[in-house]
Amino acid sequence: MRTGILGGTFDPIHVAHLHAGEVALVQANLDRVLFIPAGDPWQKSGNVVSEARHRLEMTKIATESVTEFEADSTEIDRAGPTYAIDTLESFPAAEELFLIVGSDVVAGMRTWHRASDVMARVSLLVAPRPGEVPPEMAEPVSKATVLDMARLAVSATDIRNRVRKGQPFRFLVAPGVFDYISEHGLYTDSEIHDRVGLQLDQEDQP
Repeated sequence: MRTGILGGTFDPIHVAHLHAGEVALVQANLDRVLFIPAGDPWQKSGNVVSEARHRLEMTKIATESVTEFEADSTEIDRAGPTYAIDTLESFPAAEELFLIVGSDVVAGMRTWHRASDVMARVSLLVAPRPGEVPPEMAEPVSKATVLDMARLAVSATDIRNRVRKGQPFRFLVAPGVFDYISEHGLYTDSEIHDRVGLQLDQEDQP
């Protein structure tokens, strides 16, 4: 089994996440791609994100029509801080894992909990950001492949701001995700009680 892992806050999951997952699936000849919403990542404090139930449900909606895509609640279900290595070690040793990350994340991977163990367990698939040159793959980052994907200048931050301002955002997310955001009033001032503070590794990726 060749499994791609794409983690992130997914607040909300959007078309750039899905495009990266599809390119990884094809380019790396993967059997499946798991989209794993973050539970309680540990590196940054003071960020506010929507409740896990909303982020997981949007991830399920966005991925349900693609056979090789799966929404995975592993990190949301786990109590305490979320470390990548804990997620990776939950897979069978024989399963070949490919970690899909944004190019802006690569340099910071040296600071991850048990970074050398993370890099020993996975092959990296790097999603380049618009306007960025893919970084040098220095130690401990190895076995890295840059995805040949469209550079989509889409971010969850921009989508939330658009919702809050009443600006169009329909085609930046999957149709069902647009409906879910609208139905539940996410990212509006009236929805603030459904948001919780978390320590975030990164706001969204790739």
